[in-house]
Amino acid sequence: MALRHRLTKELSKFLSPVINEGVCYHQSSKALNSVALSIMLKPSARNPTANWKQVRGFHEHRISTVAVKLNEPATEIDLLSFIKASLDEFEGTHHYWLNRSEKNDQLSGADGIFLVLAASNFDCDITLEKLKTIQKRFPHINTMGLRAIHSSDQVHLMQLLVAENITFPILLSQQTFPKIGKGACYILFENFSSPVIYHEKDASLEILSQAVQELDEQAGGRSKSLKVVRCTSLEQHWMIKDLCSFSPLQNLLLYYPGCVSTDESHNRLFFSDCNHHRILVSDGNGEILDCIGSSPGFEDGDFESAKLRRPAGSYYHPAEDCLYFVDSENHAIRKADMGARTVDTLYPTSTSNKGGIHIWNWIMTKLGLESSGKINVEKTSEVFDSKSLYYPWHLLKSVDDTLYIIDRRFQTLWIMDISSGKIDEVLEGSPRILEICGQPIMKRLSIIDGIPSHWFQPETKYGFLLGGLPHSDLLSSLATLHNHIFICDPVGQRILKVCGDSGVCSNFGLSNLGILGLPYWLNFPLETCYAVGNGLSGTPIDHLEYLDLLPGRIDIHLNVDIPMDVELVEPLQESCIWCQARGAATEISGMNEVPGSLYKVGVAQQWYDELDYLAAPQPESEINVQDNNLDKNSMVEDEKVRISCAVCTSPGTSEVIIYAVLYCKLRRTPNSNEGNREEHAARILDILTSKRSGKIERDLWNAFLLQSKVDMRDLVFMLPLHVRIRLNSLDHPTAENGRDIILTDTSVKVDVLLN
Repeated sequence: MALRHRLTKELSKFLSPVINEGVCYHQSSKALNSVALSIMLKPSARNPTANWKQVRGFHEHRISTVAVKLNEPATEIDLLSFIKASLDEFEGTHHYWLNRSEKNDQLSGADGIFLVLAASNFDCDITLEKLKTIQKRFPHINTMGLRAIHSSDQVHLMQLLVAENITFPILLSQQTFPKIGKGACYILFENFSSPVIYHEKDASLEILSQAVQELDEQAGGRSKSLKVVRCTSLEQHWMIKDLCSFSPLQNLLLYYPGCVSTDESHNRLFFSDCNHHRILVSDGNGEILDCIGSSPGFEDGDFESAKLRRPAGSYYHPAEDCLYFVDSENHAIRKADMGARTVDTLYPTSTSNKGGIHIWNWIMTKLGLESSGKINVEKTSEVFDSKSLYYPWHLLKSVDDTLYIIDRRFQTLWIMDISSGKIDEVLEGSPRILEICGQPIMKRLSIIDGIPSHWFQPETKYGFLLGGLPHSDLLSSLATLHNHIFICDPVGQRILKVCGDSGVCSNFGLSNLGILGLPYWLNFPLETCYAVGNGLSGTPIDHLEYLDLLPGRIDIHLNVDIPMDVELVEPLQESCIWCQARGAATEISGMNEVPGSLYKVGVAQQWYDELDYLAAPQPESEINVQDNNLDKNSMVEDEKVRISCAVCTSPGTSEVIIYAVLYCKLRRTPNSNEGNREEHAARILDILTSKRSGKIERDLWNAFLLQSKVDMRDLVFMLPLHVRIRLNSLDHPTAENGRDIILTDTSVKVDVLLN
């Protein structure tokens, strides 16, 4: 009762009008020694950060079970009406949004459940990870942050978005609200009425999760009807939208390259491309050999189907030819068998992601029922003991079969047996970490002595140091290979290579980019094209063409003009092209079709032709000639990208969807002025950002890019290409006898100009 009385008294002060507008009150809190949540709240707000944590189990004591409701209608109307009014504009007179995208807008309307983290500043004393956890547990509710605008730390906020991969939208306001002026709080409401406030320091993750679940269950029929919608094939795209970053930096080749390890015997490097949820495997010259991981998630399988979530530190085991790596946001240790090209989970042990379950998950995904099979791993992992991993980041190997796993803040050390995958011991505090594994840490950090000091990026606000050791936050970002030092630069989004003999430092350029294929945020399920009225709704279309043609075979040739100040890093490869036809058309390019059947219209006719072919097959040489003529191909000629594909159409309407990704960089003009970095950064953002994004957000991203020392013309970025060709096919022309139809072949050229 005393605690309840104190909370009520504090709330009345918290909701009282602010006399001096613009004054922000910073509230410190003592550290909570909760191993399960690993929330390290520091008394000082200096250089703070927040790390998201996905719940796998917790052992917190519930502080309060009674929700404190607002009792001042005027105050609640001011704040809630402000949020409601701001939903329609990305940038207004007194606000602007970060992390919102027209492509997949999480805040789709004024209805539904909202959980808002309101704070005067996003820093180490504010557990953003709670909001991220709620977002993953309840992907259908609207989660967002609300913060007052501070001109002094806006660039630091952009650093936080990248460093912690924040995916929920953040509303920045010039208005002053009492809720923000007194520390941080969570505001839970439905349909912009009856808000409930939870002070951040008193609201455990258990309390927030239970409150959201109860409010969600109270929705009754609305929730039940929503579950029916989720059983369609559209659910996969709807579910994973919170896993996709809305930052323009997502289309860079590397998006927060955080960690690196090496394999001396096979001359290989392993780069953790953290915010792209994958690990790139390259040789010492930068040629990409393989890619581990396909999209965000938690699933074992081969490299193409395995799913990770922010992989971090790694260690290559030469005897096993396996790469052990930290799967940070899955709170797991994974093992990649480089010979078999498969990913398995070493910890936590769970039968739901072993064996051939990834095949079943693939089937469920195609049926739109992904949630019933894929999330079993996450559900079983919610009941963990105090030894469970929680947002690990660094990975070190001892002299015996022991793995040292350390969190990013250097506050927790997990000691794991590599053969059994069992955590033997958990230690807390930086002094214990230095005591146990100080020697391998100092050995790794000694690599820094061979790197010129001017190549180091300035320390960011959200860096973490171990016992005051300079650059200790780069523990997993350094590695050596054959007298060369490789260092990840998460500020410049690049990899640096330092010659051990001369000390010359240069950018480590990657090649063979076609092996990466289409990025996961562009590679949609095939059935989505048919389920949505306009195909991939919300995706910007670079070119739309309408053609009236006779039915039959149609060869389509795209001539793509890229901007004059942009050049291709590599020619477009077939693996980076995706073509799909819907309606009365069938995409046939690149398929092993039976000769002769391509010129017939209708599935039944093609089936009969296949039976005829089986009865009397043609010579193999003739088949090869036909197949070579039908292969989808692309080339670069006269500064144009050329893409060819073929479809077969029946009478009616159809649409051909062509997706491709071009790997580009800004062109260097010989014998011309080098220009300036500001112009180059602005041009890159013009290419990468949405045309309708707010000017303030673009300026912030521009300032973020300029913080790095990289030459902007060295940044490799992905230029997506989205072309739609809508066909209207008339009836077949008939022969003179009035009975037979005339088969037609058509070739069309489509010119596409990318801005």
